[in-house]
Amino acid sequence: MGRHQTGYIFESTSGAFHVRYYATEIVDGQPRRVQRSHLLCRKDHKHFSKTCKTVKLLRDDFMRTVNVPSQANEADMKVTDFWEQRYLPFLEENMKPSTGGGYRQIWSQHLKAHFGDSTLQGYRTHVGSQFLLGLTKTQGRRTLNHIRSLASGIFTLAINTGRLETNPWRDVRILGKVAQPKPTTHYTLEQAENIISALVERVDCQLMITLSFFAGLRPSEIAGLRWEDFDESAVNIRRACVRNKVVTCKTVESVATLPLLPQVLVPFALWRQKKGNPTEGWVFTNKRGHPQDLKDTVRRAIRPTLEAKGLEWKGLYAGRRGAATAIIGLTGGNYAAAQELLRHKHMSTTLNFYKKQTQNALGDGLKALQLAAEAVAAAGERQEGE
Repeated sequence: MGRHQTGYIFESTSGAFHVRYYATEIVDGQPRRVQRSHLLCRKDHKHFSKTCKTVKLLRDDFMRTVNVPSQANEADMKVTDFWEQRYLPFLEENMKPSTGGGYRQIWSQHLKAHFGDSTLQGYRTHVGSQFLLGLTKTQGRRTLNHIRSLASGIFTLAINTGRLETNPWRDVRILGKVAQPKPTTHYTLEQAENIISALVERVDCQLMITLSFFAGLRPSEIAGLRWEDFDESAVNIRRACVRNKVVTCKTVESVATLPLLPQVLVPFALWRQKKGNPTEGWVFTNKRGHPQDLKDTVRRAIRPTLEAKGLEWKGLYAGRRGAATAIIGLTGGNYAAAQELLRHKHMSTTLNFYKKQTQNALGDGLKALQLAAEAVAAAGERQEGE
């Protein structure tokens, strides 16, 4: 709780009256109580003594500006307490489980220790910039942006709940050179087929892989599938399941009906037969009949099987990236087909994060350039001959 200060008046050697008081400031990234002084007035016939009424009135007027923040600090709280008591409930109520899970991870790995004992009102912009600067050698720009976004969001909520007037993270910048992020991975068609063959004893795992690679589904969409979502040759994407919670799809564009290739329909029929030909309910379930945690299936079944056969596991998302890369390559650059399969709102998302470089792309491009050049040269020779 903030302490009310009256302020101590003193006269300087230059013939002026000052008031001495204490303020809380950030020093070396930590809040410290420091002594400060403020000029009240010059000594004259109206302000002739530090005990005269006119000087005291000036002192009282100034100290009111000092004590207003102190009174507000009675409602101040540590950033870590605000996270637990205010931001986490807000997160759970208003954001999807996938977003909430990512924010919790960022908080525990980076922000919790950084904020330490800092308070909402005591935190300063330069502390945030120095913090991000210290992370530039180990974290990629995307991670730093996520950290900055969460930190700013915490203070934004504090502003909108009346605990703060300005957001110190609004002007925080990443001032240093940022480490290059690790490239994401994808499966080639051959790698996907090898994985599917290796999982011959687990038709449910085969179905998960084929839904990822040959249908482009997200892991959360695979976990959220029900038997009634399937038609004879298509699947209706209607929901997702994240951290065992059934939620809406990631975007409006994600809700769609996708045609299914035989590579998906065959393991689907086998898995359905093995489950007793159900017509409703979750396609992948745990022992309690709830949607299966795919990470658990990967850990217990998929990874051990692939490791035993010397095959690399890159994750279910690598199948989705592989689908986009394969379609674009096999169709001679039909980016729209890949975008529609992955159901991205913007083509840039498909190109920037899902289309991966292939070993044949450059060679095929140069070969096409060579053939075009030869055709132009041949046409020129024919004209000269005429």
